[in-house]
Amino acid sequence: QVQLVESGGGLVQPGGSLRLSCAASGRPFASYAMGWFRQAPGKEREFVAAISWRGSSTYYADSVKGRFTISRDSGKNTMYLRMNSLKPEDTAVYFCAARAFEVETTAAKYNYWGQGTQVTVSS
Repeated sequence: QVQLVESGGGLVQPGGSLRLSCAASGRPFASYAMGWFRQAPGKEREFVAAISWRGSSTYYADSVKGRFTISRDSGKNTMYLRMNSLKPEDTAVYFCAARAFEVETTAAKYNYWGQGTQVTVSS
């Protein structure tokens, strides 16, 4: 079992930046591919970014490409999502997810989930 806890969400101005963190425990963090998903009110959970267990491969949704950067620190058992140039449409609950080995961009393929952290982009 893997436990995931997101942090770093909050209120930010459009054009601002925010860094989300996902702390993992319970299982070897380095053995898991991880991803970020988000869900806004009335919408389905959507893919944001993902990173392979080695950290050598990253994937981004078109909507965030060039603005968001996913990374991981195995020594700290933590994954990060640096979000720059934030837009109001980025407002959502952001979820950290993990699965063994292979990286995926589909939410249903992930076995472990955090409880989410709210990101609100507004003036």
